[in-house]
Formats: sequence, structure tokens, C-alpha cells
Amino acid sequence: MTTAPDVMRIERIETIPLRMPLPRIFKGSNYFMTHRCTIITRVYTDAGVVGEAYNGDEDESQAAILAIIHDEIAPRLVGRNAFNVEDCWEAMLPATRNILRPRLYGTSAQACVDSAIWDAVGKARGASLSRLWGGGADRLPVVCIAGYYEEGKGLQELGDEIAALKDAGFAGCKFKVGGRTPAEDAERVRIARASVGDDFLLTIDANQGYSMRAALDLVRRIEDCAITWFEEPIEWRDDRRGMAELRAITGMPVAAGQSEVSLAACRDLMVDGAIDYCNFDASWGGGATEWRRVAALAYAFSVKMAHHEEPQVSAQMLASVPHGSFLEVFHRDRDPLFYELVENRSAFRGGYYEVPTGPGWGLVLDDKTIARHRTD
Repeated sequence: MTTAPDVMRIERIETIPLRMPLPRIFKGSNYFMTHRCTIITRVYTDAGVVGEAYNGDEDESQAAILAIIHDEIAPRLVGRNAFNVEDCWEAMLPATRNILRPRLYGTSAQACVDSAIWDAVGKARGASLSRLWGGGADRLPVVCIAGYYEEGKGLQELGDEIAALKDAGFAGCKFKVGGRTPAEDAERVRIARASVGDDFLLTIDANQGYSMRAALDLVRRIEDCAITWFEEPIEWRDDRRGMAELRAITGMPVAAGQSEVSLAACRDLMVDGAIDYCNFDASWGGGATEWRRVAALAYAFSVKMAHHEEPQVSAQMLASVPHGSFLEVFHRDRDPLFYELVENRSAFRGGYYEVPTGPGWGLVLDDKTIARHRTD
């Protein structure tokens, strides 16, 4: 009988940036997307184990994140024991302290490496990360992000789009709002609900697109539409207070956390009673190490955990906690990488996604897709 080593030292870190054009422009309330970008990170160890993950959807900031990984993080990690994940995470923390650049750059770089280290640990132990972390879920209900604003798309076409998601095996949809008046968005939400019936999860996401008054107006117009949560309803300058008031006034569940990059910021959302669901993004906020801390805190506040997109890593995290909610994915047109890069992606059946059972993140990445879309 062989036993896994207790020491597995990091020898080097490799990154591969990817950039894939999208077939059309995807527009939310305050942003638009033309490409799907990500960074594959590989951590090589002296035990022969290579940890691998891909994180993020950055385009303009990708070069800066890559530079932080190689110039600031890698020199601090080479020679460290990959099993000591907390020690490695703390060693990366100085990269987040530079006040002359967006903090998101440092936490995103930290997340890339943290994810690859956890994959190495899972592979060395021969266990999926959800099992290694003590989770028991084998599958997760899956919702597809849709309802983007597109020129020329009428209400009938919008309804057909949402109905097609149900036919494709999704349990629900995260629907975009916040880019029109409350009256116009309410009409769009009503069409979405009517197209799928009452047995389909429907959340709405304003991406911080409304004033407090406008968000209240929308809620009152759609209070009979069985909305599971209202995500980031209030514009960013005063969102925490506004979300707490919206919850108190309307009783509608609120989701937020993706725009935060730290445990402390998510703590404040919970202390102030601003959220029912925390969708902290591990790929933006320092990796699975920080997400698990946020999840532990959320459990104490009776807040459910979600994750902003990134199903390639979020499936293992959500399956590892008893208060995990839904797996978020995009349509193939919005995230072709998930459908083409992950060779062993399981199908969406009966509203569920099977959590990968292989070691680490359980992913097998397609070399041909990497070769086609790498930009280095």
C-alpha cells in the first residue's frame, strides 16, 4: 500500500491566456461582451503532480493579471509545500496590496494560482475537491444566464429564447434587467415567466443598474412572477444600504457578492442584512480558499451560497457545502469555452448538472481548443 506524500513542493507556474470571439455582442445594463477570455494556470510540483485550472473572463486586464502571477506571485511560491494551501495563499497576499492599481487585478491573479494549487492537492490525494472538503452533493440544479439586451429582439423572440432553455434541460434562468425602465423590464420578465410556466426557476439580475426607487417600482410590477432572487438591484454607489431596504420593504430575496473581492466585504453585506444569497466569485476574489471562508460565514448568517458564473470551478465549491444553491452557466454562444474547452463536461439533464468525480476540479481540458485560442 502506497501513501500520498505530505510534502509536494512547487517548482514552477505556467499560464496560458485564451481569447475566443463570441458570435454576437452580449449586452447587460452597464456592460457588453464581444469575447470570452480566460487564463489557464498550471502549478508544477516535485512530486510530478501538475495542478491545472482556468479562471476569469477578463480581456483588457488579462496582461496585467499575467504579469502579477509571474513577476510577483511565482517568486514567492516556488519551493513552498502545495499541501499548505493557507500558507501559499498568505504568501500571495502582497500582490493585492498595491494601491496604485485595481485591487481586482491582484485578487484575480491570486485566484488563478490558488485554483491550480487546490487541483494539485486533489490530484495528489486522489479525490475531487468537493469530497476533499467534505461535501456530499453529486449534482446541482443548473440555471442559464440569458435575456440579454439585443438590437432587434422582440418580446416573442425573448420568450422563445427562455422557453428553449427549459427544453435544453436547465432548471432555471438568470434573466437580465436594469437596462430599461422598470415598466419595460417588467414586461420582459412577464414574457419570460409566461414562456416557461411556474415550475422553472427565474432570477433577475440588474448588474447594479437601478436607483432604489426604480428597483422598488420593478419589484411591485412583478411581485406575482415568482422571482427566486433579485441580483445586484441597486447602483453601486449605495448598494449595501439600498439592498437591505429593498429586502425589508418588499420581502424579495436579494443576491449579491460578485462585485466584492474579500471576506470582509461579504461580511458587511451579511451584517447589514443586505443579502439572502452570496454569489462571491472565487475567480475574482482570491480563489477557493477565500470562497470557503465566505461560505462558512454565510452559514452562520443563514445566507445561502451561490457563485457568479465560472461553473468549471464553482461546481466543486457549491457541492461541498450544505447551503449551496444553483450552478450558473451561460448559453454556448456566450461561453463557448465551457462547452469546447472542458472535454468531460456532463450534460444538463432534468435541470441538473453532475458534479465531476475526478480528482481535483475533475476537469480534462481539450488541447486543440487551447491551441486554437491561446494568445501568448
